[in-house]
Amino acid sequence: MILAQNNVTTMGLLPEWLDPQHLLSGLTVPVITVLCLIIFIESSIFPVLPGDSLLFTAGLFIANGSIEAPLWLVCVLVTVAALLGNAVGYGLGWKVGPWLFRKPDSKFFNQKYVDQTHAFLEKHGPKAVVLARFVPFVRTFITWIAGIGKMDPKKYFTYTVIGGILWAAGITALGHLLGGVAFIRDNVDAIFILIVLVSVVPIVIEYLKARREKKHEAASAPAADMDATQQIPRVRD
Repeated sequence: MILAQNNVTTMGLLPEWLDPQHLLSGLTVPVITVLCLIIFIESSIFPVLPGDSLLFTAGLFIANGSIEAPLWLVCVLVTVAALLGNAVGYGLGWKVGPWLFRKPDSKFFNQKYVDQTHAFLEKHGPKAVVLARFVPFVRTFITWIAGIGKMDPKKYFTYTVIGGILWAAGITALGHLLGGVAFIRDNVDAIFILIVLVSVVPIVIEYLKARREKKHEAASAPAADMDATQQIPRVRD
């Protein structure tokens, strides 16, 4: 069935071919297929796609009847697409990473970056994988980084499932829930920007926290060294 006309505003920040309303216009089955394909691609290899807005708009279209499909079915399909995309991105990073970083003197693909990435993911992996889902560009590259850094597969896939459900199904359900609110429906552009800003907040907080801890460790290190030098060894009689 052809999608009915609706008053969802067109995203001025994107070209027409990336506009969620334009992409989600057509027959129900092809629309869902295109939606899942875009979510898969953005979750694996190509970051310049409107994943958040597409999911939200899909939920909104389901709410107003433009997409004649059950909400639960669309949520399941987009979640599976997101998880498959993460699996592909992780596999590519695992396989291609060693080839890219095989030169020890490379300026951009230095092995030390792999080691640093591995250490970062070992410390912040679960939170990074989940939070990255809600940040454009980051949700694409984190899959490669996890593969390049050889993050433990069991840990990675456990938390990518959690992140995938919260992101794909969550934003679709949110769009469906808020689809009947006139203010939301008439200000979709602003809502998309707000979603991005809110999703970045946890990343910023985590960064500032890590930076503060690093400064604290650097400040306490000289004091510890001074205490060590001031200790006078006990002389035995």
